[in-house]
Amino acid sequence: MSDSTTPQGLDRIDLKILRLLQDDGRLGAAEIARQVNTSAATCHRRIQRLFAEGFIASIRAQVAPQRVDRGTLVFVGVVLDRSTPESFAAFEAAVRGLAVVLECHVVAGDFDYFLKIRARDMVDFNRLHGETLIGLPGVRQTRTFFVMKEVVDNAPLSF
Repeated sequence: MSDSTTPQGLDRIDLKILRLLQDDGRLGAAEIARQVNTSAATCHRRIQRLFAEGFIASIRAQVAPQRVDRGTLVFVGVVLDRSTPESFAAFEAAVRGLAVVLECHVVAGDFDYFLKIRARDMVDFNRLHGETLIGLPGVRQTRTFFVMKEVVDNAPLSF
């Protein structure tokens, strides 16, 4: 990448700051400044601008799921009974209210949505599926995919 400004309006220092924060969100402005060769004040202003302009959405801890009894990773493909703006809106509003849903994506293909869910085990997920998921607004069909092995999860963005 060249030293000139990128199309996104970020220069090489901004990009390095983003990479460093993706690798370790606990880094302070002074340490980041040292690594990007700027003053701490300049680095702090850049980080604040990256937040203000929406390049950094948040910084949070990545909790080890197995350590908090959520070691079973499940993806659920969902097909709605109707493809109308109203049915999509009702489903999305209901899913936003479920703490167990880590991610929800509208997808093209055989499903309308893919949900990413963590559960204690298969029994816990089975209960969740029977008591909650199939009762969500407009759900016609679900297909469950239990993850056997996590190869890459929540990798940093490459830019």
